[in-house]
Order: sequence, then structure tokens, then C-alpha cells
Amino acid sequence: MTDPRPRAARPPVRDVARSWLRILMVTLVVGAILAVSGGFGAGGVTIASRLAYWLALSATGATLGVLVGVYVIPPRWLERRPWVTWAVIVLVLWPPMSFLVAVANAWAGHWPLTPAGVWRNAPSTLAITAALAALAFLIRRRNPVETHAAPSDGPPARFLARLPARLAGAELWAVEAEDHYLRLHTSLGQDLILMRLGDAVDELEGIEGARTHRSWWVARAAVQRVERDDGRAILWLPDGARAPVSRAYAKVLRASGWF
Repeated sequence: MTDPRPRAARPPVRDVARSWLRILMVTLVVGAILAVSGGFGAGGVTIASRLAYWLALSATGATLGVLVGVYVIPPRWLERRPWVTWAVIVLVLWPPMSFLVAVANAWAGHWPLTPAGVWRNAPSTLAITAALAALAFLIRRRNPVETHAAPSDGPPARFLARLPARLAGAELWAVEAEDHYLRLHTSLGQDLILMRLGDAVDELEGIEGARTHRSWWVARAAVQRVERDDGRAILWLPDGARAPVSRAYAKVLRASGWF
């Protein structure tokens, strides 16, 4: 199969909107708290002007942060390098947010819009941006660890419709992430499709299985045996593939009786 190495797929607009709304609500609550408390001595004299000041900045920061996280940061970084992603988002947001804070301060009558005014609040802007970005990471929607078998009268997992024609009707054993692709391990062989593993796990609901590693999802019925290697579990599949179990997922799988 020719590997054109395209860019990893971005999440659907619907998912981006949901993430934005979740982060927006939290940042607006934080902004309201800062307004009521008069945090950092910024904003206007009245509670209404302070609310306008902090809510506008919070909403703008949340929106810019989501846009940077989705459309600037490589998609695979969020799962593989979360804290690097956080640092990059903070550093990218810091200059524009420092400028916007200076504009808001000029609007509130604190001091004129000058380079010195931009720099005056740059340290506190960096601290607030870093804190809110960290909070956004903590509340972000995470991909599920386990998927569950469908009811007897329920529809099959949506992901099965993505199997290439030559694998149609095959039993799906595992899905393995390889760069921008997913390698499908099935009873009729293997093939590659272009998709993110996190999106695939959402569509695998309906098959009993689980994420075992940041790069693997495994169907529970496909596990032939479990071995230990250097203290970590390895799941053997019918095609001879070995799916690693990382520490991040081991606790959930152990509690569910996988090993």
C-alpha cells in the first residue's frame, strides 16, 4: 500500500464545538469569580464593568486556545505529548492575550495603550493563561478506555463499516495506530485505513474491548494469552501480534478482569 503520509485528520467540527463549549463554561466561571473578587486589581470600578472585562477576556482566551489546540498543534501531540502541547498553547496565546489585556485596560481607563502597557501585565497574563490552559486540559473530553458489547438486538459497532471490502465480515481482533494510519488486525488478515485511534474507539462501542496502550485497542475475545515482560502485560492475538498494556491503562483492565 502506498503511504502518501497526509496530515493526521482533524476532529469533526461538532466535536470541536463541544470542547469549546465545555472549556468556555469553565473559563467564564473563573472569569466571573475574578470579576467579583476584583482579581489582580483589573477591570472597572463597578461590578458590571469588571464582569464585562473578565468575561470578555476569558471567552476570547478560551476560543483562541481551542483554535490553537485543534488547528495549529499536531493532533497526535495531545495524546502523546500533552504537557508539551499545553506549553506550546500557552506560549502561542501569551503575546496576543497580553495585547488584548492592554486593550481592555485602556478601555477600563487604567493606562494608555502603549508598549509599556502591554508589558506591564505580561507576567500576570502568562500566569492566568497557563492556569486556565491547565484547567482546560483537566476537563477536556478523554477517549474512553473500554468499549462494550452491543445488546442482542442492537446495531453493530459503527467502526465495522470502515473495514475495507476484502475484510468485510471479518472478526475484528485489534486496531493498532501507525503514524497517521490504523492497522486493522482481523480474522481475514490486515489492512490500513486513515483515521485517528481516538475517533476509532468512539465508533468501536458495540464490541467488547479496550484501549491497552496509546497506540492499541484490542477486542477482549481476541486475547489468546497474557504474558509479562519487564513487569508489563502483553496480550497475544490470534494472528501472532502482541499488544502491549501500558501503565496508563493497566489499572482499568486489571479491575475489569483482563489479567
